[in-house]
Formats: sequence, C-alpha cells, structure tokens
Amino acid sequence: MQLPIYMDHHATTPVDQRVVDAMLPYLCEKFGNAASSHCFGREVRSPCLAARTDVAKLIGADAEEIIFTSGATESNNTVLKGIAEGNQHKGLHLISCVTEHKSILDTLEYLEGRGFDVTILPVDSDGKVHPDQVKNAIRQGKEGSTDRTTLVSLMGANNEIGTLHPIEEIGSVLSDLDIIFHVDGAQTAGKIPFDVKKCHVDFLSISGHKIYGPKGIGALYIRDCAVEEMNLGPLLHGGSQEGGIRAGTLPVHLVVGIGMAAHLCARDYLEEENKRLAELRFVLHEGIKSFTNVTLNGHESDRLPGNLNLTFHDIDGELLGLGLKDIAISSTSACSAGSAKPSYVLTSIGRSDDEAFSSVRFGLGRSNTVEEVEYVIDRIEQTVKKFAKVAG
Repeated sequence: MQLPIYMDHHATTPVDQRVVDAMLPYLCEKFGNAASSHCFGREVRSPCLAARTDVAKLIGADAEEIIFTSGATESNNTVLKGIAEGNQHKGLHLISCVTEHKSILDTLEYLEGRGFDVTILPVDSDGKVHPDQVKNAIRQGKEGSTDRTTLVSLMGANNEIGTLHPIEEIGSVLSDLDIIFHVDGAQTAGKIPFDVKKCHVDFLSISGHKIYGPKGIGALYIRDCAVEEMNLGPLLHGGSQEGGIRAGTLPVHLVVGIGMAAHLCARDYLEEENKRLAELRFVLHEGIKSFTNVTLNGHESDRLPGNLNLTFHDIDGELLGLGLKDIAISSTSACSAGSAKPSYVLTSIGRSDDEAFSSVRFGLGRSNTVEEVEYVIDRIEQTVKKFAKVAG
C-alpha cells in the first residue's frame, strides 16, 4: 500500500493508462483538424466518430445525438441558457432543485436576473426530489409568461451525498408534456447504468474527468438531435462545429480520451466494479461507526456505490482533517472548496451548520483496496481517540 491514499473520486479521477495510450498518437503523429478536408483532417474524423459512438453507447443513445464540450459545466450552461432564451415565446418558468451543482444554481440565478422565474424544489431528509413535487410545480398557464414551464433540470446523482434522484419516474411525468427535461449526469454517466431513452431525458451532461478520462472534455446528449425543435441556441459562437451548437476546433486527443474512458466504463465497470465499491463502502461505514458516533448523509441504498458521506458527532471536522493528512477526502464538493460557508447540500437535508462542518465525503474508486479502507478506518479511530482525549 502506498501513501497518500486517494478517496475523493467525486471531485476527479486519475486518467486510466489505457485512455492515455489511446490519446497519445493524436498529440503529435495524427494532429490534423477534424474540420479540414485534406488527408490530415480525414485521418482524425474516424476516431472522433468512434469516440462519439462510445459515449453514446454508455448512456443508451446514438452517436449523432452526442456533441463534445469542455465538460459538464459547459454542457449545463449550454442547455439552461440556450433552452431558456430560445423558448421565451413558450414560457419563462424553470424548475430545478436546491442540492444541484453550482453550475446549475448559478446559471439559474443569472437567468432570474434576465426575467425568468425559477422554482427551486426542496429535498427530503435523504436528499431526494420526488416525482409529485415536480408534477405539482409545473405551470401550464399563458404562453410566453412565468405561468408556463419550459424546462426541468435535475442531477442524476448528488456529488456530495451520493443520493440518486428517481429520474425515470420524473421523466415519465414530463414525457407527455411540452417540457424539456435536462439531467446533469456528471456523477451518473459511467458510474451507474443509465439509459436516456428509458428515462425520457432530452439532454444529459457528461464530464470526462469523472470517469477516468482527461480534464477539459465533456459531452452533451441531445435527444434525436432535435436542436431546432427544442430551440437550442449555441453558448459559443464562431463556427459550425458540432452541429452549430458548439463552435471551436475539436480537441481530437481529448475526444479520443473521453471515448476510450466511456468504452472502458461500459465494458468493465458498471456491474462488478459497482458491487466491489458498494462492499468497500459497507466495510468503511461499519468500521467507522463501530468506534464513534456518525450519521449517514444521503439515502441508505439509493446512492452512488462509491459514495459515503458521514457527519461525525464526537470530533470537530477540522480536527479530524488534521489527523488524516495522508488521506485525500473532502468536506464539501470541489467547486465549493475554500468557502467559509457550510455545505448547502448538507444544510438542505437538515444538518446544522456545525454538523455540516463536521461531515466528510469519502469517494471510493477503482484504485481503492480493502487494505486502504482498513488503514483509513484505523487512522480515523486513532484521530478520534486522540482529540477526544485532549478535549476531555
């Protein structure tokens, strides 16, 4: 076993060596622009199509329904801004949830400043939004007003507490209505089986670095390529790439990277690996609660297999962190790190500010072993006993 130990796989993942190997030829040897008509451009179009196909297969889509972006944050912004502004003639009401990623909440705040009316749904004590909540929030009033809903945007799985929203059931509610359904799949795609058709999803955002691919590349699923039907305008202007939705030269090496990462997830990691991670999570949880008082944050079973978020009641979170310098864990999402505020996700499910500051997220991944889990349990026990003794 080597130190330090990495248990923050919701923040980012290391690039799989097989992904690196697939990318390397497209940095120096096959460097063409995929939009070029000459042989250098033609040489890289085929691997880009293969990558598009692999990403599509991961989520039950077709290759032509995938466009490449810089990551889930860009994909989220593209959908929310593009759909909201492109459908103002239909309605100005948007629906989301209090525990969404900042790239959703901050974008919605921006849209509110431009005249849109946003409903932010609360969650239950497990961090779930229920289909009836969505159904009851929908407005079907006057066209072009805040009395009509045009878009619902929800994450598939929460990045802090791991809770899975009932996306298929919510999609069924929306499927018969003229309301667009966007899912932030940054923590879903490649981690749990997910089928966009079965879930009635119109848009799905994906990030490469969450699935052992490179940073700086993501994808956006667009149902049936229905860009015109759904009035989706581009976030970036300046070219006709990606069906006119995402201007800019394709970073072929990154595209190949996310394609290989998606291929490996679909082939090797959606069944046996999920079972292994869930078992490691169980061992970690049972080990910690055997010697100290903790509360599980998030749903007990409807959660990401590698996610364990615990509130520690016998030790301050800052003191716990001091004792675990060689273990990479998180007290919040990476996008909120450095903030002096408690996690808004944890306070949304009923945790006090003090409890939120004493909560830790463990993000288990491919490289983690039973030996590492046992080491972490032992280090936490030593730290709790040490500082509890000092406090006494």
